[in-house]
Amino acid sequence: MSVPPVPDVSVVVPVFNEAGNVRPLTAEITDALGQRAVEIVFVDDGSEDGTAAEIAACIAADGRVRHVRHARRAGQSAAIVTGVRAARGAIVATLDGDGQNDPADLPGLLDALGDDPRLALVGGVRRGRRDTLVKRASSRIANGVRRRLLSDDAEDTGCGIKAFRRTAFLALPPFDHMHRFLPALFLAAGYQVRYRDVRHRPRRHGRSKYGLGDRLWIGLADLVGVLWLRRRLLPPTPVEEDAHGR
Repeated sequence: MSVPPVPDVSVVVPVFNEAGNVRPLTAEITDALGQRAVEIVFVDDGSEDGTAAEIAACIAADGRVRHVRHARRAGQSAAIVTGVRAARGAIVATLDGDGQNDPADLPGLLDALGDDPRLALVGGVRRGRRDTLVKRASSRIANGVRRRLLSDDAEDTGCGIKAFRRTAFLALPPFDHMHRFLPALFLAAGYQVRYRDVRHRPRRHGRSKYGLGDRLWIGLADLVGVLWLRRRLLPPTPVEEDAHGR
């Protein structure tokens, strides 16, 4: 079997029990990025339904689809880290596996990221959110507290659709729930970040994996750790090499 060419963009999609969402999401991603050299990396976070079988069917139909599986559930951040490590593209785009992020927004995020290496992340900001009132309220509170304390200017850091540079991401310290703090982490590492409005859709199949405690109370506890970590991250340091070895 021939090895597919190295893609320009790797789309990493963490999934847990998303049977029914994998096939349409794959089709939408390929339609949106049809003119780009792309691969789609599904990271199966220990699903117990037919998710793996659906991914296998997508792989059989399109060699650009890949499947990485956790032996047990490890969480969304772990799935994203696994996917980025497995990715072959220099640029990584992520989106949630529930179909609520619209793949049609991916080209705009990738174009906004551009070629400037100082810009490491373009994050989506969901407009017209199609979530429950409790989910929207808890997210708004958590985002407001985080934005005030971290000064990352991120209105919707929990939005799953993002585009970023793979090498910059891999230089960040991995930890549980890190996906909610990527703007602050990239800024602390000396990079620039930008934001772009994106669409939000109702979930088509399955049910949400998060509740009030996941979005609000756990997020606030993580915030304390990120404040500590940000103060201790080593920013990029210019290095000059002596041609004579001195």
